[in-house]
Amino acid sequence: WFHRPARHIMVATRSLARELAEQGLTQTMMWERGVDHDLFRPDRAPHPAYAALARPIQLYVGRVAVEKNIGAFLATDRPGTKVIVGEGPALAELKAQYPGALFLGKLGGEALASAYSGADVFVFPSRTDTFGLVIIEAMSCGTPVAAYPVPGPGDIVRDGAGALEEDLGRAIDTALACDRAHAEALGARYSWASCTAQFAKALTFVPAERTPESALGTASLAS
Repeated sequence: WFHRPARHIMVATRSLARELAEQGLTQTMMWERGVDHDLFRPDRAPHPAYAALARPIQLYVGRVAVEKNIGAFLATDRPGTKVIVGEGPALAELKAQYPGALFLGKLGGEALASAYSGADVFVFPSRTDTFGLVIIEAMSCGTPVAAYPVPGPGDIVRDGAGALEEDLGRAIDTALACDRAHAEALGARYSWASCTAQFAKALTFVPAERTPESALGTASLAS
């Protein structure tokens, strides 16, 4: 009932558009996400914490909580080092359960970008996210992505930029063999400029004669 009166519903993925269409909400428009390519780029030096780590470095970035399914990643039996960037209610438990992993806590700015660019693969174990901004941040740094074939990553990861598998360990293996240039090229599609252009396109559908107050009801967001 909330979205139905809207002239247009802006969605981040085609999976979400299909889900809404199944509910009779067909007035969707794409509004994908974008990242700062001046910050997230592949030529950054690796994070200093990586210097002594065994390769390949497998990275997770995000909230450290049960719904992110991080345990599925940490339980994979693969050589190298698993690195977790982020904070959250499951942090203490995961640290105790997986002492071999490196937990860097919360990072931002250039430190976060260097964590992405220095990793060999970015692992996105969540099955419930509607998009996954961290996926395009990683790819913009040239780091291929391993994830489950579910909405969110399934809408983004393609063109040899990573791997989608029900076996997350196998997805990691496949992603490690991907050409980093493919990941960078796909990440380059998700710019702030393209994100803004999609939003501006939606605004053109607001009739010019309507007042700003009445126009507020012409679009709603679903993410």
